Amino acid sequence: MKRSLLASLAILCLLAAPAPAAEPIKVGFSAEQTGGLAGIGRAVLLAAQIWAEDVNAQGGILGRPVQLIYYDDQSNPALVPSIYTKLLDVDKVDLLIASGTNISTPAMPTVIEHKMVLMDMFALAVNEHFKYQRFFQIMPYGPDGKDSISRGYFAAAMTMTPKPRTIALIGADAEFSKAALDGARAHAKRLGLRIAYDRTYPPTTVDYGPIVRSVQATDADLVFVASYPADTAGVLRAAQEIGLKAKMFGGPMVGLQYAAMKSQLGEQLNGILCYELYVREPTMQFP
Repeated sequence: MKRSLLASLAILCLLAAPAPAAEPIKVGFSAEQTGGLAGIGRAVLLAAQIWAEDVNAQGGILGRPVQLIYYDDQSNPALVPSIYTKLLDVDKVDLLIASGTNISTPAMPTVIEHKMVLMDMFALAVNEHFKYQRFFQIMPYGPDGKDSISRGYFAAAMTMTPKPRTIALIGADAEFSKAALDGARAHAKRLGLRIAYDRTYPPTTVDYGPIVRSVQATDADLVFVASYPADTAGVLRAAQEIGLKAKMFGGPMVGLQYAAMKSQLGEQLNGILCYELYVREPTMQFP
């Protein structure tokens, strides 16, 4: 009887004991929480946190909770390789995500070396040179992002009467801008537009007045700007102060999609042709 009682107690103890917690699925990424790209990075982090909370509330993935592991890269591409090395070698993450061309590109060699999957957001032509089969992104640029990101700009320009004949190209000496400018040069050649000005500026540029004055001196019909948030704001302010005139002004200017920058610049955005991000759903289908 003692043996039977002890056996019953042992079974009850086993039944009462909590099940061992499932190992979390670790998702790692570099997050721009400070610096010029913080507007993007904070939004990406918030979205990731909302997703993780929602998934975990439903029991996780494959019965395992999701855990986010991230580090502030200070919007500095030079810090990115060491962050992804730490995520892989120290934190042992299961999946990597990234956001932004200038941040994603320096992460690629480390990702490829470790043979990991990378899910990318808001990136342009990052995998064009690497051709890595485990790279995926959400931006719908198709197989030729350099062409796609500016095709709408040039299509709109060529509807004008008389048609434009010259174009000025400016952008930062950084991965995103250089890729977008490559596509713009190809479009200009395809359409027979003469490139009156074609320059890049350091990403650390503060005074955009000399750049905009040089563009103004060419009297180009079109002004194409490939920029990130800090230089987007700087170029727009300089253009307004100098009174830059062009038949069409705009391009892939990152930052104009942010509510904070829209409210800050206000009427300065009138007449600028840029891309926008929105969810294509029934309430957005209006003229």
